[in-house]
Amino acid sequence: MPANLPPQYFEAEKEYKNAKTSEEKIAALEAMLAIMPHHKGTDKLRAALTRKIAQIKTLEEARRKTRRGSIFNVDRQGAAQVLLVGLPNSGKSSMLSSLTNASPEVADYPFTTTIPVIGMMAFEDIQIQVVDLPPLEEEIRKLPYYNLLRNADALLLVVDASSHPEDEVQLILDMLKDSSVTGEGTSELKREVFETVEIVRVYTKIPGKKPDMESPFVLPRGSTVLQLARDIHHDFAINLRFARIWGSAKFDGQTVQKDYILQDKDIVEMHI
Repeated sequence: MPANLPPQYFEAEKEYKNAKTSEEKIAALEAMLAIMPHHKGTDKLRAALTRKIAQIKTLEEARRKTRRGSIFNVDRQGAAQVLLVGLPNSGKSSMLSSLTNASPEVADYPFTTTIPVIGMMAFEDIQIQVVDLPPLEEEIRKLPYYNLLRNADALLLVVDASSHPEDEVQLILDMLKDSSVTGEGTSELKREVFETVEIVRVYTKIPGKKPDMESPFVLPRGSTVLQLARDIHHDFAINLRFARIWGSAKFDGQTVQKDYILQDKDIVEMHI
């Protein structure tokens, strides 16, 4: 049975979409409930709006009882953390449901997700954490999950493909760009990028000389002294006897063998 909602309902819905505070959202939702006709065609929508009011009230109560943002902390799990980012009604919850084992609330009205919802995505032989965030708002630096946005391994932008997706993408990028305008968190972001690509920097020195700290060798994480020798020169790998390490060794200048695993910023002195 169709809902046959009156024009006043859609006016109240518009007020809900434009609401800035929890009180305004609850008032608009309660107005929608009051205006909505009572028949079978509105039962599901009535239940959804009632549930939404309860969720907002629960969230506000949690905010009062905890320090700001603590309810939005998400412990990392799996091989990486990916956040679903989008505007209201963009389909993030549906995306999470299709990618993972999570069962988020999916509805055709905005702001269904009020706190982060977590799922684990299986990819071949690893698990990747996917987090559905509440919709973005203009004051992005004031969002309680701001730190999550800054520290995630990747952001997956979700847009409604049925309605000007290019504009939505640009709007999201513009909003996220405000995280970068102040320069806040850029050093942490660079560190996160470095850790994500899984490489190490290794410096070399000639016996009796100072190390060359200007041009490090860049190797995959887990590389050995022998692999470094191969990168330096083929003959080094063939004639290598041992190496001395400054950095990750138990003591500076420690003698190590060819299979020693190098760490970031190690200094290596080759002996052939």
